[in-house]
Amino acid sequence: MSEPRRIAIFGGTFDPVHLGHLHMAERAREEARLDEVRFLPCRISPHKLGSAAASGDDRLEMLRLATAGIPWATVDDYELNGPEPSYSYLTAEYMADHEPEAEWFWLMGGDQWEALPRWRHPDRLAAVMQFLVLARGHEKPQPRPGWRMQVVAGEHPASSTAIRAGKELSVEGWLSPPVAAYIRKHGLYRH
Repeated sequence: MSEPRRIAIFGGTFDPVHLGHLHMAERAREEARLDEVRFLPCRISPHKLGSAAASGDDRLEMLRLATAGIPWATVDDYELNGPEPSYSYLTAEYMADHEPEAEWFWLMGGDQWEALPRWRHPDRLAAVMQFLVLARGHEKPQPRPGWRMQVVAGEHPASSTAIRAGKELSVEGWLSPPVAAYIRKHGLYRH
């Protein structure tokens, strides 16, 4: 019998996707021996209200451009086109129900790990997912009783907030060239 596929869901606004996101996914893939990282753009994150996001279609296309040619990376539009509301626990349960033979992980930054107890039904998310938490700097995410968690080390300076502010499109190493070209062509994040 073959080993189950190890799949991580990497959710977020990806507004825009930058090389830091790809670096985090690669580090998680290596450390957790993942077969796939599934990038899952959300409609509008309830944790990021008030920020002017690019459209779902634009964010989806930027993710497709950024991950083109990466064999372990896939892009999934489930939260953009699925039923509302699109809470993480519902998405996780859907994925686990539709691919029960897989071993599932949820990839997140340390800031979201700290906020996770305030998410809608985090215990239901924890029941079907193991957490891969990116540690930045010297802050090591702390385990929580009953929740399976693995720390992933790695840092990257890229910031979606700075890119949206229109200050960082020319910063080498923050955006893949196809994503930077898409942003310019479509006039995204102009002020």
